[in-house]
Amino acid sequence: MNSSQHTSQNTVPGLEVRQAAAAKLTRVLAGAPFVPLDQGRLADGRDRALANRLVSVALRRHGQITALLDQYLKKSIPKRSGLLEAALRIGLGEIIFIDPGAAHAGVFLAVETIRRDRRGRPFSGLANAVLRNVARNSDLANTLPGSINDLLPDWLARRWTKFYGEKAVSAMAVALTEGAPLDMTGRGGAFPPPPGQRVLATTCRLLERDCRIEELPGFAAGNWWVQDLAAALPARLLDVAPGQRVADLCAAPGGKTAQLADAGGLVTAVENDAGRMARLESNLERLKLNADLVLGDASEYGVSASFDKVLADLPCSATGTFRRHPEVLWRQHQSDLAKNAGAQNKILANGARLTKVGGVLVLSTCSLEPEEGEELASGFLAENPDFHALPVRGEDLDNWVAPILDDGTVRTLPGMEVPGDAGGTLDGFFIARFGRHA
Repeated sequence: MNSSQHTSQNTVPGLEVRQAAAAKLTRVLAGAPFVPLDQGRLADGRDRALANRLVSVALRRHGQITALLDQYLKKSIPKRSGLLEAALRIGLGEIIFIDPGAAHAGVFLAVETIRRDRRGRPFSGLANAVLRNVARNSDLANTLPGSINDLLPDWLARRWTKFYGEKAVSAMAVALTEGAPLDMTGRGGAFPPPPGQRVLATTCRLLERDCRIEELPGFAAGNWWVQDLAAALPARLLDVAPGQRVADLCAAPGGKTAQLADAGGLVTAVENDAGRMARLESNLERLKLNADLVLGDASEYGVSASFDKVLADLPCSATGTFRRHPEVLWRQHQSDLAKNAGAQNKILANGARLTKVGGVLVLSTCSLEPEEGEELASGFLAENPDFHALPVRGEDLDNWVAPILDDGTVRTLPGMEVPGDAGGTLDGFFIARFGRHA
């Protein structure tokens, strides 16, 4: 517990949850990724679920809440004000979007969070005035602007509208507010069906749950792993056969590695981050799957063409993951897109060197930016005459043709309708498949 917090905080129901949520959001606003709170911070599962929801809503509604703060605050958020901004954002999210009927309690808990924070305490009166003024407008959730530009950064909304059209971007904005369901990839063949509804191949979807992921049926037995439908497509499109040698470049956290190994591939998984590699190893151990794990730079691993199949899942801006990581939207700048180009081209070039004649190379990114997708693929073909495009066909995706572009590459978009009746959307990915000829 923070020493600045009041020792009797537990006597105020719900306060510890708001304090934990505000502390988490403060770190995210400062640049950390949003990693949901775990048992170490809040022991009760219901408390954790609420705290994570409070942070998620504040992030998903970041643009609208920013507009409200601009309207109700005469000046910008004071510097070095502790939990003030985070608690304000969480409080606004709660009283507008989560539980307007309990606005009085939401205001009290947000203000109390600020009052018990050493640096925030001097601004508790200001916070109280802002929150109460907002709470008086009981119909605010229905009158708030909800256009694309109120939910997405202006520059991203403009460029995505240019590339994908206004209808698609409107659907993206809705997907942002709805968040991501839980997708699971099941072990192939005769695996026991995981909970949820099957969407495509071995992907099942669970729209709601009332327990931790680890408590869901089949998890401990290694029958399935968490993996968004879009993230499962690149490995599937490699079409690995038992006994084929497969390289998975930039492999952590290991969902694609697990797919490739489950298909019978002899997988070499390359990852340069030791912490992420440890997570990959732990995941494979639970799933009882094997791979040769290499801690190293994916742009430098290996020297010769010796793999039947290569997956280059490249580092990128990750804008396609905003349903589960909404903070990525407000951290990107157009100038940042060029920063990834060098690493992407080096890893892709190494993937080409590792692919033997007659082999297949798949490029994938979880980005919505053409510079990290379509342009990357076309540039690769122009620079590598010994490779040719291997267009994806409807039969490769069980006749789901919505994400297949005219040139046979794949582009999924948040807001895109998924196959089957499960409902929900999926992450944004770009996938291109190439074959190497003599």
